[in-house]
Amino acid sequence: MNQYSCEQAMSSSRITAHFQGIWVPMVTPFRDGEIDFDATQQLACELAGSGVDGLVVCGTTGEAAMLSAAEHTMLLDSVLEAIGPRFPVVMGIGGSDTRSVVATVQRYHDHPLAGLLVSAPSYVRPSQDGIVRHFQAIAAATDQSIVLYNVPARTGVNIEPQTAALLARDSHFVAIKEAGGKLQQLGELLLDTRLDVLCGDDALLLASLSMGGHGAMSAAAQIRPDLYAQLYHLVKQGRHGAAGVLFKTMLPVIRLLFAEPNPGPVKAALAMQGKVRDELRLPMTPMSSAGQDMLAEALEPLMQLPVWTASDRDTPREGCLLQLVSASNIMPAVRQDDHRHHG
Repeated sequence: MNQYSCEQAMSSSRITAHFQGIWVPMVTPFRDGEIDFDATQQLACELAGSGVDGLVVCGTTGEAAMLSAAEHTMLLDSVLEAIGPRFPVVMGIGGSDTRSVVATVQRYHDHPLAGLLVSAPSYVRPSQDGIVRHFQAIAAATDQSIVLYNVPARTGVNIEPQTAALLARDSHFVAIKEAGGKLQQLGELLLDTRLDVLCGDDALLLASLSMGGHGAMSAAAQIRPDLYAQLYHLVKQGRHGAAGVLFKTMLPVIRLLFAEPNPGPVKAALAMQGKVRDELRLPMTPMSSAGQDMLAEALEPLMQLPVWTASDRDTPREGCLLQLVSASNIMPAVRQDDHRHHG
């Protein structure tokens, strides 16, 4: 696929210094154990034209921990080739050793990125001072904007709001993906920092937007990205009734997408749509057969909702939504595992 091949799907006005709206952490498609670059580029093009505001490559949902350093770079280059420099792309970065993370960050110095999504050091459980110094070392090594990624269920350590506020004094730090599962902490970040606050817990998306959150980095948005963009704009327009109705039909699918370890269910849903193979790298495994049956059933009412485009932004759709989303379409909640629902 040639560079800028999805040019018509994008607009240069979408690039912004702010991290707001709906950002999608992409899965990494595989075919017979290797990255399927054709499927990757096709998926990137479709997402870029769906109304969302940016993409994340090599996040948790992208199985970044199972990719080699060379594959990280090839995957990023593939996405950038497909959608060009005019649509925002963020690169996920992780690691426990500060020196290694700094070296990784420096590899992407010349890439046309909107920023880097950098998680707290995992496994080693540093102090808050250690977290601050870790991120300060990263900031000193790059000119890229940095989005903090707080996901304590995976890293074993929480980036406290006071720590985020301290880091935010440095202009490198522009946003935080908050996936701690606590609305109180999200509220503190909104009140006490200048950072754009992005929800990283998909089930809390409506609540976080209603509190004034700036958007989300949502793994579940990969399935019907237009609906997540629609939800964001409904809340921003103060149309909370319509937003609530829409979210009620989205929520059963969201819960099923995180009922088993991410990204198994997301890839299962994309495979049902014919977009990727239902293939993961160990130790990640595909969604169970029982889970896939429930997911397929839950997807039906979601897929019946009309496609939303940016041109619909100012057109009331409440009547249409209320007609399509009835009590019979809203499936009962399923149990969530808090350790599994992060993008």
